[in-house]
Amino acid sequence: MNSEVILVVEDDFLNRRLTKKILLENGYHVLEAKNADEAMMTLQNESVDLVILDINLGDGEMDGIHLGKLIQAKQKTPFIYLTAYENARVISEAVATSPYSYLTKPFKNSDLVASVKLAIIKSAKEDRIKPTIAVKDGAYQVDLPLEAINYIESEGNYLLFHTDVKIFKSRSTISRILESLPATQFIQTHRAYIVNKEKIQKYRSKSVIIGNTEIPLSKKDLL
Repeated sequence: MNSEVILVVEDDFLNRRLTKKILLENGYHVLEAKNADEAMMTLQNESVDLVILDINLGDGEMDGIHLGKLIQAKQKTPFIYLTAYENARVISEAVATSPYSYLTKPFKNSDLVASVKLAIIKSAKEDRIKPTIAVKDGAYQVDLPLEAINYIESEGNYLLFHTDVKIFKSRSTISRILESLPATQFIQTHRAYIVNKEKIQKYRSKSVIIGNTEIPLSKKDLL
């Protein structure tokens, strides 16, 4: 029996029931949603290991690709696409959202199960390997997890890495350190500052707030 919980987001009842049946037969726990609103509510209230997204969620509803972007930005839950669309434009847009797999209907039961297993394995490996960056803690060098960084401040020939616990240092420049940071997580807001987008609490046209610190925002330097 698998312990993983999978959310199936599919507006068509028969397709949703078929997908659920296959997953239940392979020992997964299954949750269901008919549209984006139901999906996001479930993700906020339940612990979900993987989301299976249909791209077409009905007329007048947010499609699966936009929902995938939303999940990627807010929930960080891995997802795969299950869809009847096969044209190049849709596939290109879908792939740009970094899904763990892309299956077209009709699909083989074994293909669905294989995609689910591979997605869960890949996600588990990514959770174990947290990206870090080498910084100085006094006279010692340590590997600082990127997720712990609130913002980076330039000070002369050094960079200051501000975290909730303390400030670390590294001899480098803003432009050089940017090459080592994922653009999806970090952004330069000013010539002397890089911020972790996930840590921004408030913002306005001229600054962003992280914790109790107001960081200047320059349109000229914004990447």
